Amino acid sequence: MTATAQTQSPSDSPQSFYIDSNGLRLCVETRGNPDGEPVLFIMGLAAQMTLWPEALLDAYAEAGYRVIRFDNRDIGLSSHLKDRLTGHPVKVMARHRLGLPVDSPYTLHDMAADVCGLVDALGLGSVHLVGVSMGGMISQVLAASFPEKVRTLTLIMTSTNSPRLPLPQPRLIWKLAGVGAKGHHEEAVVERSLAFWRAIQSPGFPPREEEVRDRIVRDYRRSYHPAGILRQTRAILATGSLSSMTRRIRVPTVIIHGSDDPLVRPVAAEQLKYLIPHARLERIRGMGHDLPAPLLADFAAMSMATIEQGASVA
Repeated sequence: MTATAQTQSPSDSPQSFYIDSNGLRLCVETRGNPDGEPVLFIMGLAAQMTLWPEALLDAYAEAGYRVIRFDNRDIGLSSHLKDRLTGHPVKVMARHRLGLPVDSPYTLHDMAADVCGLVDALGLGSVHLVGVSMGGMISQVLAASFPEKVRTLTLIMTSTNSPRLPLPQPRLIWKLAGVGAKGHHEEAVVERSLAFWRAIQSPGFPPREEEVRDRIVRDYRRSYHPAGILRQTRAILATGSLSSMTRRIRVPTVIIHGSDDPLVRPVAAEQLKYLIPHARLERIRGMGHDLPAPLLADFAAMSMATIEQGASVA
């Protein structure tokens, strides 16, 4: 694992740069107090780091933390791989559900190694992790395999990736993976993405569609890489269940999950709580599989309480 960072000047305003990690180039952004406790945000499947709400990141920065977010491999402005996938998506999903091996160019373990390289390049030693969805899975791998690099965990709408957990609705899987999608020009992608977000958004905290549309347009113009989404999806399937690893997590942990999540069903949070008995589980009524603006202050407060808990036992 190799890691190098481009020099940056300390500043409270967001600073963007690139890091060479694990043979890849990762696009990174930091903000807040450069000497503060480092909080690293790991985004989910098919999502660029820009999906983290600015208000959420600013809440941590204003509290004195060093806030770090980045584009995962194969998305956004980080390295795009070129490996071709083999096997029909339905057959691959069936193999995952049966617990059989799945071929993939990389797994979540490789993505966790990317994060380790990022931490090393920044000279941080260890960080507080905030992971959402797939990012929460990567966070579990890190906390179990590299416990010396993880101070606390905030796991949002995520799971152990166990094939025994209930599946999301098939239409959501196909939409997320882009199976059968037609058209890659801006208008087609925006309409397709809007339909997906309508299906997973929080029924108790519906966003303004104009804001969602504007964000989708900005992300499309920043980077559009559907092949990377397919490879990330395959990485999840090829990794299989994390349950045996999740049992080994010892750092202070909070689990945040919506009662109305149609993609990662609420029972996934119950399983995480069972496997990490010292964790605190926060169930949010009316929350789906997104980060609603009215809940951001609550998310930050729950997470920072866990970070403070970690500081008290360090």
